[in-house]
Amino acid sequence: MYTSTVGCIGLPRCERGKIIPADETTPVEPTQLSNHYKRSKWEAEQIAIELAAQGHPIIIVNPTAPIGPRDVKPTPTGQIIVDFLNRKIPAYVDTGLNWVHVRDVALGHILAAEKGRLGERYILGNLNGNLTLAEAFQLLERITGIPAPRHQIPYFVAFGFALLSEIHAKLTGKPPKAPLAGVRMAKYKMFFNPHKAVSELGLPQTPVEQAFKDAVSWFIENGYVRTPLPKPTTEPQP
Repeated sequence: MYTSTVGCIGLPRCERGKIIPADETTPVEPTQLSNHYKRSKWEAEQIAIELAAQGHPIIIVNPTAPIGPRDVKPTPTGQIIVDFLNRKIPAYVDTGLNWVHVRDVALGHILAAEKGRLGERYILGNLNGNLTLAEAFQLLERITGIPAPRHQIPYFVAFGFALLSEIHAKLTGKPPKAPLAGVRMAKYKMFFNPHKAVSELGLPQTPVEQAFKDAVSWFIENGYVRTPLPKPTTEPQP
């Protein structure tokens, strides 16, 4: 079993103004490998594919954007939720992700090991998880009562801020507030189709709203939120 990333899968295409989510067969363009993480994951996946072609028992899984409880660090996707809860997001860029409950991703690994076809790739995501960032913030507003940011900023503004953030990080030794790699990725809507994993593996499809609720509850209960919420959010999860 090799855990890759959807960053190794090509971008969705647009037909008649509609975004068609990418699947396991969508080829990735070299320009998409815009940071060291993506390049290293892609190179590692190529080795896994080669070994599988030689007869080694390898299955590849490509998780999308997992969210949920126990996101200790937090991950980049979890940090979006933490920043929202702490009212640190005044505006947003026109981007999107396929959000999926982290529990489904974990079970997807087990199901791939049990039912997956050797040498195949499986996107571990949610069929209803393709949300723009604006839609994700609106969902968080419904859950928490915190107003979602209403202003969309142009990509070039976000890119310029990221450059300044990286320079400030090098001077201070602190992590950048807006990593350049993340802003480069935000230029595209990372929408994906996990139908293959759902149909072949039986990948669970926890509602995306529940994934956000579980993440919000865990971050609140574990001290990641420093500002009071305007109303109670979710009931504690068992």
